[in-house]
Amino acid sequence: MNDADHVRPADLPPLLELAQRVAAVRPDLLNSGASYGELSWNWGRGFTRLHAGWRLRTWHADGELAAWGWAQLPHRLERSDGSVKDVTAAYLDYQVHPGRPGLLEDVIGWYEATAAGCDRTLMPSACDTAALERWAAYGYGTDPAALGDTGSWTQLNARDLADIEEPVLPAGYRFLTAAQAGPAAAVRAHTDAWAPTAFTAESYAGLLATPAYRADLHILAAAPDGAMAASAIMWFDAANRTVEFEPVGTHPGHRRRGLARAVLLHGMRLARDAGATQATVACLGAPGHRAARELYYGAGFRFFSRDAPLLKRA
Repeated sequence: MNDADHVRPADLPPLLELAQRVAAVRPDLLNSGASYGELSWNWGRGFTRLHAGWRLRTWHADGELAAWGWAQLPHRLERSDGSVKDVTAAYLDYQVHPGRPGLLEDVIGWYEATAAGCDRTLMPSACDTAALERWAAYGYGTDPAALGDTGSWTQLNARDLADIEEPVLPAGYRFLTAAQAGPAAAVRAHTDAWAPTAFTAESYAGLLATPAYRADLHILAAAPDGAMAASAIMWFDAANRTVEFEPVGTHPGHRRRGLARAVLLHGMRLARDAGATQATVACLGAPGHRAARELYYGAGFRFFSRDAPLLKRA
């Protein structure tokens, strides 16, 4: 087992390899934050600044990684507009291989001890009914923030890449990759789309250090004046021939022009050329969050699975 008090860059590749093995047999049992793309994005963007508050534990069986838990303890985020956000609850990303379900008890026990005294949250797959029963037995219930028309639960959407519509950009706009545009443009594209955000040049450096990041699959749409108007990062799992979009964003001044849809279609064509046969993307699933869901449905995606946000008060 890994030392739970120290998280190292070398810890990420085995977690990604387990994500690939789970995706090969039961992709519906991948928990939120534990897929190949989500894990790479969350780890890469936060490692350089937040890893002091991370705790990681792994479990092996027959010489292979079979389960892991990554706890993010309460912390403070400094954002691009100068504001700060205090994250007061602990959060758990975790994954257990479907062939080793008994290890979930170890994950739960470790999280209970690691985050003792904090509100504890997590978002397992809603398809994993056996796991949901075990979390409930330890006092975890539906997070109230996930309820209602503007709830915080997310759904995963998927589509095949056999027939992809030709992308159309508004006049004067053009596609670039992060490899072509450079780091400064890649960072600016994200911070403009998601402001206020904790993403920085240091965050992007963390992405570059992850084994899954490819600058040729990081797509940007440049406006006629050269500004970065939209962007999307794709994470290509070559073992399963799938690509995951995370994140997708558009500058507020360039919205409602079809840029995000064009970036998705262009990205899927690049991913298909790289060998992918399927694409996935997550979005908020509650009824009140229609915009992103309709964007993805309009680009050919359909609902695949969803998470089940859980909370246990301190």
